[in-house]
Amino acid sequence: MSRSPTVAQRRVINAADPVTGRLRGTEAQLAALVARGLAFRHPRPPHDHFLTPAGHRIREAVPEESGAAPVHPGGDGVFAARVGGDDEEAAGPSRVREVHSAWQGLVELRRMTNPDGATDRPCSWERTHLVRAAALALEAAGHRPAGRDTDGYRVRATPQPEAVAVYAPGGEALRACAATLERAGWQAGEYTEPRTRARYLLASPRRA
Repeated sequence: MSRSPTVAQRRVINAADPVTGRLRGTEAQLAALVARGLAFRHPRPPHDHFLTPAGHRIREAVPEESGAAPVHPGGDGVFAARVGGDDEEAAGPSRVREVHSAWQGLVELRRMTNPDGATDRPCSWERTHLVRAAALALEAAGHRPAGRDTDGYRVRATPQPEAVAVYAPGGEALRACAATLERAGWQAGEYTEPRTRARYLLASPRRA
């Protein structure tokens, strides 16, 4: 098993872009992370470095000795897509800009990490962060997440591999969410919960 990253390497990992995993650091720091399997150097120019799934796991664990704050939706200085049901107020202009920037970063990550450079299909980061990825696609398209006192979409994990459940207030809103996810490269089907009879979407990232 590889040794834990050093404090300096943890700082580089914790400072990675929260959506794309793009890293900034010295050549020596980045090379060390690559050697530990925590980062990879993209083969195409400009040859940026990105976190691997193992690197993302270390970043999201946020060990106490690193001094970094836990990642929460809308946390101080840390972007995270709103999954719905959070105790948050309606988004303002700054949030709209953050979401737009995050979505553009995710599209760029698709271009750089999908083998064929496709941007209309989810990438590996989205497959390992299903709830956040689906929520980002919805929020970036202008859908309103459910809040403390407002209706909106809710994205939840499911027991099924590579699938999330999306709830929305009413059939029209649910179909609009399905259309958005399909444009973002997801497959979405509408289902009914047997116990509550609530309608929901089961959405999965498309592979081809």
